[in-house]
Amino acid sequence: MNIVALNESVAGERRCALTPLVVEKLLRLGAGVSVESGLGVRAGHGDEEYVKAGAKVELEREHLLREADLLLTVRPPGVPLTASLRESAVVAGFLDPFFNPELVGALVSRGLSSLCMELIPRTTYAQKMDALSSQASLAGYAAVLLAAERSAKAFPMMSTPAGTIPPARAFVIGAGVAGLQAIATAKRLGARVEAYDTRPVVKEQVQSLGAKFVEIDVGETGQTEQGYAKELTAEQLESQRRQMAKICANSDVIVSTAQVFGRRAPRIIDESMVAGMRRGSVIVDMAAATGGNVAGSKPGEEVLTENGVLIIGADDLPARVAKDASHVYANNLYLLIEHAWDKEASALRLDPQDAVVGACLLTVGGEIRDERVKAALGVNR
Repeated sequence: MNIVALNESVAGERRCALTPLVVEKLLRLGAGVSVESGLGVRAGHGDEEYVKAGAKVELEREHLLREADLLLTVRPPGVPLTASLRESAVVAGFLDPFFNPELVGALVSRGLSSLCMELIPRTTYAQKMDALSSQASLAGYAAVLLAAERSAKAFPMMSTPAGTIPPARAFVIGAGVAGLQAIATAKRLGARVEAYDTRPVVKEQVQSLGAKFVEIDVGETGQTEQGYAKELTAEQLESQRRQMAKICANSDVIVSTAQVFGRRAPRIIDESMVAGMRRGSVIVDMAAATGGNVAGSKPGEEVLTENGVLIIGADDLPARVAKDASHVYANNLYLLIEHAWDKEASALRLDPQDAVVGACLLTVGGEIRDERVKAALGVNR
C-alpha cells in the first residue's frame, strides 16, 4: 500500500501530514511512503530527512496522486485534486464535512473512501487519534501568545522604581481543550485570568489552573455524549451576553473558543459589548472560520474598531507552531492507520463495524455514512 502526502495548498498553512519519524513507523508496518518535495520545509523538515527515513520524494504531484492508495492531508483537499485519485484510493485528514459540501460531493461521486479526522470519537481508547484535540490544545496556546504580542499591556504584574504595573486581565470564553490551554498559558505569562463555559462540569478544571470560573446563569445547559457543549437557545445567548458584558468591559484580552460541533459558532460577543471595551483591548476569536463568536471578526484578518479594540479572526493558530502541530497530527494519523491495519494484506481494513473506523469513515462506495453530515448537507442517500 502506497501512502502519499502532498504540500498543503491553503495559504499560510505550514503543517504537514507526515513527519520523518512517522514515515519510519509506516514503513515498519509494511507500507510504502511517497511525499511531494518540500512537504515538511515549513514545519522544519527538509527533503533529505524524508529520504533518510525511507520515503520516496518526488516533484511530480500528478504521478503521486495516480499512485496513491492512501492520501494524507491536513486541510481538506481541493475538489480538482480528488479527480486525479484512483477510485480505490482512500483520503484521510481534516475534511470539514459539515461546511464543505463540494468536497463531500466529489468524494461520493468518485466513489472514494474517506476517513474524517473531525469524526474521531471522543472515547478513552480513541483519544490518541483525536486530532481535533491535539490541534486545539496548540491553538489555545498560540492564541494567547498572539494576544500578548498584539496587546499594548504587559501580562505579568511588575514592580518597578517608577511604580507597580498591574497584571493584564484575560477572559477566556469556553473551557474545552483549547480554552483550558489558553487559561494555562495566560496564567504562565502572569495574567489575571477569568473563564466561562456553559458546562458547569468544567468549573473544577478551570480553578485547578488558577483561574476564576465566572458564574453566569442561563438556565439549563450541559454537554453532549462526546463532551461538546450543547447549543444554547437564542434567549439563553442573549442572557449570557447581558451578564458577560461587564467582564468584557474590564478585560484587556479576550480569547473566545466557543464552538458547537457540526454547526456554526454561536455569536457570544455583540457590537455593544465590543463598544464597551477599553481602547487597546485585544480579542482573539478562535471560532472565526466557522462563523465567529465575535461581531465584526473576519477569518484570517485583524479588524480595529472605532473605539480602538483589535479583533483578530484567527484561523491559522496551530500552523503558528507548525513543527509540534505536525508532530502530533502525523502521530494521530499514524495511530489511526495502525488501528485499521491488516498485517496479512499490508493494507488498511475499513471495517464499518469497528468503533473507531466506523465512526470516522465518512464516505465509502458512493455513499455518506455519517447521519449528522447527511442532515447538515441535506442529503437523503
